[in-house]
Amino acid sequence: MKILLLGADGQVGFELQRSLAVLGPLKLATRSGTRFGDGDCLTADLGDPDALQALIRAEAPDWIVNAAAYTAVDQAEVEPALAQRINAEALAAIGAAARATRARVLHFSSDYVFAGNATAPWRETDPTAPLGAYGRSKSAGEQALRDSGAEHLILRTAWVFAARGHNFLRTMLRLADTLDRISVVDDQIGSPTTAALIADISAHLLAQLRGAPADDPRFGTYHLTASGQTSWHGFARALLQSAVDAKLLRALPELVAIASADYPTRAARPAWSVLDTHKLQNTFALHLPHWQEGMTTVIRQLADAAARDASPD
Repeated sequence: MKILLLGADGQVGFELQRSLAVLGPLKLATRSGTRFGDGDCLTADLGDPDALQALIRAEAPDWIVNAAAYTAVDQAEVEPALAQRINAEALAAIGAAARATRARVLHFSSDYVFAGNATAPWRETDPTAPLGAYGRSKSAGEQALRDSGAEHLILRTAWVFAARGHNFLRTMLRLADTLDRISVVDDQIGSPTTAALIADISAHLLAQLRGAPADDPRFGTYHLTASGQTSWHGFARALLQSAVDAKLLRALPELVAIASADYPTRAARPAWSVLDTHKLQNTFALHLPHWQEGMTTVIRQLADAAARDASPD
């Protein structure tokens, strides 16, 4: 199985380098043409559809895994055309090239395609109603890939974090290292999900679909998050306590629960981002661990790295 990984330098892309490597030859691509660590890397700019299609035709992969995206949620309100070009128009190009070369596409989408006003976990069949430009671009990208006719998997996920990159967990740790009091939103609910879990499940799905016929009913859209749910405030409280226990932080700061209205942002956030993952688990015989398991693992990774850095050796 020959795989082309787009966005290899992001949180999920970095973990996919590890998880996909066991499936067959893996080509990495980033917008800059460089990546963290040593090794070859191709250039793939989702803002340049013609070059993107030329790359896919030249590489002729069995699977295109698209972990690249425009993710600046607030900035998307200022430059919606750029978000649309990268998150939607690029997917039309990827889908067309995939169909022409008989490649298959794994694409990652977001809880932001929903309005966030539900009280039960969102199902794949629920109507989308994005609140802002970022969500609209992700929803349009999903539809562009479906309309291309390429065989595909769309994995919607949410609240992604990892030991590297820009994410909520790392932001909270940085703030807690300098502040005695932190205010965190408590009326947005979701399922914190590690990039490693997303990468591991993605590799499992590709392995399961190896050699699958074009009409295999398992192609389609799925929701992928860790199990369980919490608020941003609850996530912050749990991760900071775990960091104190792991001696990554010296002391636990005061955490103040606030409403979203007290923390205004340019783009509206979904209040309810919990995704129903039963379809994924039942179709592929999977068990998705609780979000606290992934959180503990990431905190331990960061604590171990800090200890190594502090060692005189």
